[in-house]
Amino acid sequence: MTESAEATLALPSVAARLQWQNLPARALQGDTTLAPQWNRLNAVRGDLPFLSAEALATALDVFGHGNERLLIARQGDQIAAMLLLAPGGRLRWHTFQPSQIPLGAWVARAGLGIDDIAHSLLHGPLGLCLVVSITQVDPLFAPRAADTPASHHTDYIDTGWVDVQGPFEQYWAARGKNLRQNMRKQRNKLGAEGTVTTMRVWTRPEDMAPALARYGALESAGWKAAQGTAIGDDNDQGRFYRELFEGAARRGEAVIYEYLFDDRSVAMNLCLRRAGVLVVLKTTYDESIKLFSPAFLLREEELQTLFAEASIQRIEYYGRLMDWHTKLTDNKRTLYHLTAYRWPLVKRLAGLRSKARASVAGEPPKEAAVAHEQPTERT
Repeated sequence: MTESAEATLALPSVAARLQWQNLPARALQGDTTLAPQWNRLNAVRGDLPFLSAEALATALDVFGHGNERLLIARQGDQIAAMLLLAPGGRLRWHTFQPSQIPLGAWVARAGLGIDDIAHSLLHGPLGLCLVVSITQVDPLFAPRAADTPASHHTDYIDTGWVDVQGPFEQYWAARGKNLRQNMRKQRNKLGAEGTVTTMRVWTRPEDMAPALARYGALESAGWKAAQGTAIGDDNDQGRFYRELFEGAARRGEAVIYEYLFDDRSVAMNLCLRRAGVLVVLKTTYDESIKLFSPAFLLREEELQTLFAEASIQRIEYYGRLMDWHTKLTDNKRTLYHLTAYRWPLVKRLAGLRSKARASVAGEPPKEAAVAHEQPTERT
């Protein structure tokens, strides 16, 4: 594959006007004209801070394998879409998708459908390519289309969010009675024991490294240490989050909430904020505490603060919907994967292969498999 390859496509849709350029992914970092273009397109599709050019450049630097590509689509003299793709096997490509990034790495102008983009990719800029998968797509910014003979949409996870509207008291009164009573009992018990609870909010660049070190200490004492996914000073997780949050803090977009029992850190949330949306990327708490729920105590005070400040209109969790999410919100939507096939025959063959594998494994038949899927790790 050459360093730069362009192809004019002949497809019967808006994608017919796309002209593609295929570059090494490092061009997003090395070409100073491309990052602003990426951020311009991100701004019209949610303006999510973890999909900024800076965040993805950090992810490529830490988690990339060096074989990722930057695909740039132009309509006339305007860049209309940009994607970071990685090879997913022979004749297959998928969006760059480390587990630390909640959604697939792509941006596009408003009105340009992700299905059109995926099918356009299959006919030129990637050479001979049979399958393209756009992973972890949010229907809020790319509505899910119907399957076609050459495409398949697969549920990924349900995720929840909180709309920050009205007074906190009204929101909290709508939560379950058991949750409200439990939180009140815990606070009364902590007060009776003389334990002082404090929530600290860290936003400055110089606050990030010490706060992340404390976060890592909490995480390393729990179940993630055994899985090797805890943040540490000497691992890729620690390097990524430190670079991400220090950069975000310089733009005023990083916020770390920390909860303390007296002087002891017991729960923390790592968040990014932009354009009225707060994204909770990671949560941890002291698992040795059995009589209290420090993570929920933190969430209650965090929510009180956000409702009072009124600068945030929506809180996004972007992790797999869990029981604790449902205690905080009734809202949920389903993220999905899109798999596009060069020809309908390829989809049919993929479906037969998937069914054969399921039969051998004694499992129910499944639809054609998505080329790439990462587990959700951000809890």
